[in-house]
Amino acid sequence: MDEYKAEPGRIAESKAGRDAGRFFIIYGIVDAQYVLIADGKYHKTAKPKKKKLKHLRLTGEVNTQIGTKLTEGKKVFDSELHSALKKYSEGKA
Repeated sequence: MDEYKAEPGRIAESKAGRDAGRFFIIYGIVDAQYVLIADGKYHKTAKPKKKKLKHLRLTGEVNTQIGTKLTEGKKVFDSELHSALKKYSEGKA
């Protein structure tokens, strides 16, 4: 199994908690154990969720457009996150 690095823009699936099975985009890095995640619907960019890395399954996909905006400090809209994650949520439905 490949180990992926937590970075802004990486797509991750929640393994634990009420949001288990949902996909999110890593919005920010807090420290070695925690990241901030958002999906644009339940956890918006104004209040991203703080989650432990061990409760996330990091995918091999990174949304470079959103990741670049986050690292440059530009505004990312909830609609961008929601549409970027749409193909993942459709697969679960």
